[in-house]
Amino acid sequence: MTDITPAEFAIDARRIERTFRIGDNRIEVLKGVSLTVERGEKLFLVGPSGAGKTSLLYTLAGLEKPNAGEVHIEGRSLYALGRQQQARVRNSRMGYVFQSFFLLPELTAMENVMVPAMIGGRQARERALDLLDRVGLAERAGHLPTELSGGEQQRVAIARSLINDPAIVFADEPTGNLDTRTGDGVMELLMSLASEQSRTLLVVTHDNRLAASGDRSVTLIDGVIQ
Repeated sequence: MTDITPAEFAIDARRIERTFRIGDNRIEVLKGVSLTVERGEKLFLVGPSGAGKTSLLYTLAGLEKPNAGEVHIEGRSLYALGRQQQARVRNSRMGYVFQSFFLLPELTAMENVMVPAMIGGRQARERALDLLDRVGLAERAGHLPTELSGGEQQRVAIARSLINDPAIVFADEPTGNLDTRTGDGVMELLMSLASEQSRTLLVVTHDNRLAASGDRSVTLIDGVIQ
């Protein structure tokens, strides 16, 4: 199978399978899922709890290797790359926003935003401050996560996801720990920032109302796209 996919695809997943073992039981989480996402598309992945949404997002994002199948990112077969190459692709081409924020508690908001850039060997202080300004938190740059509200922490996480100017942003239930009003604001911000640079956005959510704001939604049930 060729390593190259059509240029318009940011993500091209083919026959993805994910299985887990719990004792003697073999659990099939993803059952041959195939999915393409065009460059600049805002795709929402919906479905009930336990459907495999997060497992699919993590597999597409290079965080969990599939048991079978292929994931192509901008034409490159992600899991055919070595570990260091995969890490470089994740750091330079992808950004991540998670439900639980995952901010480092000992670092300030600005320092948290800078972490992916520092992993890539850059300081990016001015870029971090600019992004915090974009998400409305310039005055909170020196605050620790414990000094920020949940909505503020998620906005820091969004700024962090953009520090390396990624082509693709993956968001796993980004509003799951927020009240409806705060969550709506966070999602609107994420969508707006993605649109400005024509970034591809893949969001896992259980909220069909939020999913309706994207370009397309895909429903996953029992490890199969419906």
